Amino acid sequence: MTAAPPFLFEADDECFRAGLRAWLAAELPRVAGARLGTADLHGLEFRKAWEDHLCRSGLSGLGWPRDHGGHALSLTRQAIFHEECARAGTPLAVNMIGHGIVAPTLIAFGSEAQKARFLPPILDNSEVWCQGYSEPGAGSDLAALSTRAERRGEVYVVNGQKIWTSFANLADWCLLLARTGAGASPRAGISVLLVDMRLKGVTVRPIRQITGEADYNEVFLDDVEVPADCLLGEQDAGWKIAMAAANYERSTYFVPRIVRMQAEMEALVALAAGTVREGQRMLDDPAVRSAITDLSLNIHALRLYADSILEMAEQGVPPGVDGSSVKLLWSENHQRLMEVAIDILGPQAALGPQESSAVAEGRWNRDFLWTRAETILAGTSEVHRNIIAERGLGLPR
Repeated sequence: MTAAPPFLFEADDECFRAGLRAWLAAELPRVAGARLGTADLHGLEFRKAWEDHLCRSGLSGLGWPRDHGGHALSLTRQAIFHEECARAGTPLAVNMIGHGIVAPTLIAFGSEAQKARFLPPILDNSEVWCQGYSEPGAGSDLAALSTRAERRGEVYVVNGQKIWTSFANLADWCLLLARTGAGASPRAGISVLLVDMRLKGVTVRPIRQITGEADYNEVFLDDVEVPADCLLGEQDAGWKIAMAAANYERSTYFVPRIVRMQAEMEALVALAAGTVREGQRMLDDPAVRSAITDLSLNIHALRLYADSILEMAEQGVPPGVDGSSVKLLWSENHQRLMEVAIDILGPQAALGPQESSAVAEGRWNRDFLWTRAETILAGTSEVHRNIIAERGLGLPR
């Protein structure tokens, strides 16, 4: 890992922003060009290569404590980082679960030995993580999981199945939920294990998506022997850890996506302005203008909302139901944005994402299809509405 770029240590936020913007303008085309000019900036290969480059350049662990190798940047400055990355058109990370969910969970709940073992390979991106939560019979109802881990001497023997596990086919490790005991409620008796995906008995089967990609996977665990020192926190007390990890996922974890959605909104306006049908720009179509106006207002309001959550988080206030609100509003507005893009494309929307003649190399087509998953992942819209109703508004179950 090289020394971090000087802009990282600027005292003024705008100097930090300017330095980062200049660095991205130079480095993104250089790294892409080094791959013989054939890099698909949104393909898995380049996404991982760019993420590796950021980590080698000292631009990982932005919010981590310094004694764990991080930079202890404020949440506001982290938001600036993600905003400029979105503006520059950098791809989303592959190891986003490792950096955005596993690392803060380890910092909060891991033993010193676990932090020493697992944080450095996340920091330098040499180990990719996935999250083993959902099961065929326990998706939105996470407490109904049936994967079991039985303590036998110095190991936990794990049996069960996980599904919709993002990047499990690329992951080295998995943050896994398993039932280790029984209790008065389904939430009792659940533990969190750190599972090496290369252990005997772990089988990964990619699930082909409508986009043609396979980001999601089934994971089968058959008599997998996980060392006992890979238990995170206390046995049977994993629900608290799982919910803390979910809070990372549902609140600040979605800030980069909100920032990127703002950039996509600008691209949508450009698409409407550049698309002509029957002699009229689509931007001049009243229905399209109305849809774009509504989206612009929603996304601007969502960014302000997310900024207020960041401000509260910097003061030590947990996100609570605000995390559910952010996830719900982001996913549903992102779907709507892509639906408007497809309306603008018209007949072009029928082309698959891999078609060479598709507008913008098929990114609109691909992202429209991909967003079908966004109201399901990290908790369905229905689950989040229940959380908001019950915990936020105090409505009865």
